Amino acid sequence: MTDPYDVITMGRIGVDLYPLQAGVSLAEVSTFGKFLGGSASNVAVAAARLGRRVAVVTRTGEDPFGAYLHGALREFGVDDRWVSGVAGLPTPVTFCEVFPPDDFPLYFYRLPKAPDLEIHADELDLDAIAAARIFWMTGTGLCAEPSRSATLAALAARSGGSTVFDLDWRPMFWADPAEARAHYAAALAHATVAVGNLDEVEIATGEREPVAAARALLDAGVELAVVKQGPEGVLAMNRAGESARVPPLPVKVLNGLGAGDAFGGALCHGLLAGWELERVMRYANAAGAIVASRLECSSAMPFPAEVALAVDAGVVT
Repeated sequence: MTDPYDVITMGRIGVDLYPLQAGVSLAEVSTFGKFLGGSASNVAVAAARLGRRVAVVTRTGEDPFGAYLHGALREFGVDDRWVSGVAGLPTPVTFCEVFPPDDFPLYFYRLPKAPDLEIHADELDLDAIAAARIFWMTGTGLCAEPSRSATLAALAARSGGSTVFDLDWRPMFWADPAEARAHYAAALAHATVAVGNLDEVEIATGEREPVAAARALLDAGVELAVVKQGPEGVLAMNRAGESARVPPLPVKVLNGLGAGDAFGGALCHGLLAGWELERVMRYANAAGAIVASRLECSSAMPFPAEVALAVDAGVVT
């Protein structure tokens, strides 16, 4: 039997087209860079950059952009064996505008439907998902069928290791956002770790105050709750009664969009390493800050030496 993966992620993939000019609207941009994107795929890349054995479960269109994504995943060291094509649906494309330090509007082109929402439960390798040391899934995967049922089937297959629910709230992906909380609750019942920003934890729990939200996530069934607070840093609380509040690293932000995915990959790395809670959070914060200082997301994910340097320095230079 093949050794278990360190991390298997499941969820979005697409092509990010980012402007090579900052501070101007898309109407004025003349050149773009093309990058692998999608939160679950970026988290996979981030974990692979840190030396972990990683695979992603997702789907693309059967088109040149889909072929590009397969090649990019392999180049980043992510196993693409569970990335399949969907006939008749184009590979999603996402544009962003870059207005540092804190305004990065996103424009998702996922019509008529994103292929990554066409993941079917009967196509999953549930044995591999069950065996993975960490399984990472996202809120977007719950927004439509058959992805919702497939995601819940993957969660139900888990009986050990860490199961991470990236709350990943994107209201534009939901036909009725009011339905989200019930589906989030169903996923939280299977998760051991929940990660989200203030908007995301509010959708999941109804609580926006960080401590109350973390406690609500623990009450919902997880063993570790991670609440990202942007410029206020991150709060983590676990069922053992431990907590850690870690401030953000000082950084000159160029594009903040990939920071959360870098944080996620580094969180997986720290959990796999068995580090104590505050060390995990400081390491993940540093990884996120490094990516916030760069334009792209996937190809900006840091290597171990870069994260270690930022942690030691207490700043991203």
